[in-house]
Order: sequence, then structure tokens, then C-alpha cells
Amino acid sequence: MPSRTIDQYPISYAEAGDGAPLLLVHGTLGDQRVFDPQMAALGAAHHVMALSMRHCWPGSWPDEGGDFTIDRHVADVAGFIRALERGPVALLGHSRGGHIAFRVAERHPELVRALILAEPGGELDASLGGAQASGQQAAGFSAAAARIAAGDIEGGLILVAELTGGPGAWDKRPEARKAVSRDNARSLLGQVNENRSPYARAAAEGILVPTLLLGGDSSQPNFEKILDVLEHAMPNTRRVTIPHATHGLNQDNPAAFNQAVLEFLTGR
Repeated sequence: MPSRTIDQYPISYAEAGDGAPLLLVHGTLGDQRVFDPQMAALGAAHHVMALSMRHCWPGSWPDEGGDFTIDRHVADVAGFIRALERGPVALLGHSRGGHIAFRVAERHPELVRALILAEPGGELDASLGGAQASGQQAAGFSAAAARIAAGDIEGGLILVAELTGGPGAWDKRPEARKAVSRDNARSLLGQVNENRSPYARAAAEGILVPTLLLGGDSSQPNFEKILDVLEHAMPNTRRVTIPHATHGLNQDNPAAFNQAVLEFLTGR
């Protein structure tokens, strides 16, 4: 599979199609394979590249894991875009990848021509109506990481799945999706120490690029709340709800997800 070396690390990716570049950034416990249902459809109109973030499959997990952070991954995505030498790109991020995409647009607006946030992960600060220090998601991920560190890989993955998808979410997932999570389980050991900053009003209001917000109609309330707040705080948004979908909306209903993305990019 192709890769580009960014700050001395090979960032692997899958690609399809020709045309304007469209980068896809996966979330927690994921890698480029989570976007398999998007590659052919989106590649019909764009040069689609689904990245595997630093230390995710097919990469290896280092014992120290100190550079598995939002800031490191934001820098990697920005460096990847610059290495393409094709100008600003359309950037799509799901869950934690949505947070990364948000920060790339915030810190490097010259690199992004269109932004797509599929249930971006994280928390809201007080300026956006969030608790000053709720930490609910971080606490759940820490508990899951503790199980993984103790050797209970499946138990940790079940916790994460239920935190993001509700009770029984792990059992409902197809085996291929579970395999991706298992391959990336140890990345959670680094993620729990990433000190992710919450979304703030000033950051949201400062992102002027056209933005599509995507959510599943059966997702957990915390993701809907983030979308509600960003829809009103960001100045140039469009929002689409994907039917018959939970937090894994790009896999739960790929036809509707792909259509929403293509219509947004074409409509621009």
C-alpha cells in the first residue's frame, strides 16, 4: 500500500479515483480500512485517500506511545496535505478523526477547501455550554485502556463500543469491523494521555470553510449535542442526518453517507 513519510514516519493510506483530493481521517481504534465502503463511490468523483494515522495499522505500536496525540496527528495530516502539493483539499474526519479535521481547519485554514465532520468526538468547553471539566468520555476510555493494558483486549473494546454506540454495540458489529478494532487496540493506551482540548466558541467561529456536519439518526446523545452546538457556532455549515445509522454511520448506511458527501462537494 502507498505511504508518505511525514516527520520521519510513514503514513500509509488507501486510495481510489482521480480528480480533486479528498482525505479521510478515521477515529478511535480505526485505520484506513474503516472507509472501505466509501472508496469506490467517492473515488468516482475525487482522488480519495483514506489515511492510517501514526501508529495505527499497518503501523506498529511503540512501547512508549508518547506521540499518539491530537497535536501529533493534526501535524501529520497537515504535513500530508502539504506533501501532496495540490493546494487545499476536502477533508473528512469521523469521530476522533473529526476532531483532528476540525483542528487542521482551525490551525491551517489554507490547507482545507471543504470540511466534513462525521460525528466529531470530544467535549465542549464552557463557552459552548459544556461542563467546565466533565471528562465523561475520557474517563470511559481510561477504563477501557486499563482493561487492554491488563490483557483483557475484548473487554476494553466492548467498553469503547458501548460508550460510543450504546449497550450491545460490540455484539452488533460485523467481524471485519471488530478485527480493525483488535488490530488497533493498543493505540488506546496512547490516546488516553493525549490531553484533548475541548471545542471552544472562538475556534468554531473562526472556521470559515464550508462545512458539512453528519450524524446518525440512532446515535448517542453526546454526539448529537456536539453537532447541535457546532451547527450554530460555525458560520458556514450544512447538516445532514443519516438514517438507520449509529455512530459508525459511514458503515451503517454507506449509500446515504456517500450520497451526502458527494452532494455537498458537488454543490459547492
